[in-house]
Amino acid sequence: MTHEKVLITGGTGFIGSHLISALYDSSFSMYSLERYVTGRYVLGERRKVKTVFGDLRDAFTVKKIVQEVQPDFVVHVAAISPVAYSFEHPNEVIEANFVGTVNLAEACLRKVPHFRQFLFASTSETYGWNNGQPLIEDSPQHPNSPYSVSKLSCEKYLLYLNKAYDFPVTILRNFNTYGRKRNAHFVVERTITQMLQKDQVKLGDPTPIRDFEYLCDHINSYVTCLNNSQAIGEVFNFCTGKGTSIEELVNLIADLTDYDGSIEWYTIPERPLEIEILVGSYEKAKKVLDWEPKYDLETGLKECVQYWKSILSPAS
Repeated sequence: MTHEKVLITGGTGFIGSHLISALYDSSFSMYSLERYVTGRYVLGERRKVKTVFGDLRDAFTVKKIVQEVQPDFVVHVAAISPVAYSFEHPNEVIEANFVGTVNLAEACLRKVPHFRQFLFASTSETYGWNNGQPLIEDSPQHPNSPYSVSKLSCEKYLLYLNKAYDFPVTILRNFNTYGRKRNAHFVVERTITQMLQKDQVKLGDPTPIRDFEYLCDHINSYVTCLNNSQAIGEVFNFCTGKGTSIEELVNLIADLTDYDGSIEWYTIPERPLEIEILVGSYEKAKKVLDWEPKYDLETGLKECVQYWKSILSPAS
């Protein structure tokens, strides 16, 4: 029996690396499409997946890889994702995210006769400015950064392919995800590491409200959609449905880390067109896929604090 093949893009990134681990013991044959970066690979390191190298912006190379691998499924999570970075590098972000997605989807459409499903990592950022109510999949989208414009452009292109050619796409809009390893550049991880090290905590605006989704729930959203006929041709929010202000988040982390030092707000430049409230509804995912989050914010944060304690504590 031939194993069905899954091609994952962005396998070295935050979501992709955990997704590979989650699917490792499954019956799928896994391939990871990666851009070669000097120094990333350790000679002789055992790889969990078959690695193919290519740049998504290069249509010829992408077509060649897809033709050779003949994937049944593609999980496309590769992207240039820091929102702040996109304001200064719009061309690079549009090219990598939008053009890269078009190249990959077109290759699957044209070169794989038995292609089954294209899972695309969109983002809650595509909603942009909103009225503060929990967002549903049909809520208006007002992207407010080059990053979110690139992601919405991908959505529109993939949905066009679905309508025109019955291309089997599933679009996942996950909300603000936390639980990064070895990366303390995002608000949850930055706050935890500063507090555990008893540093003065320096943060930006305390007022924005976000729907914080734990990494394990994010990964489970992909596992739930993969090879699921109910997900074909659909767009789904994945979130907790609960909004928490940055100030409330920071106070909760302070409780969990026993931090009693000072917090200095507004020390990070505000990005243009900040979204005040970004909270989602996962009712469609629950109804169609029987998916719901397993972690509330405090439970997820406790796991994060434990992880960073183990990393930051000197070896005994």
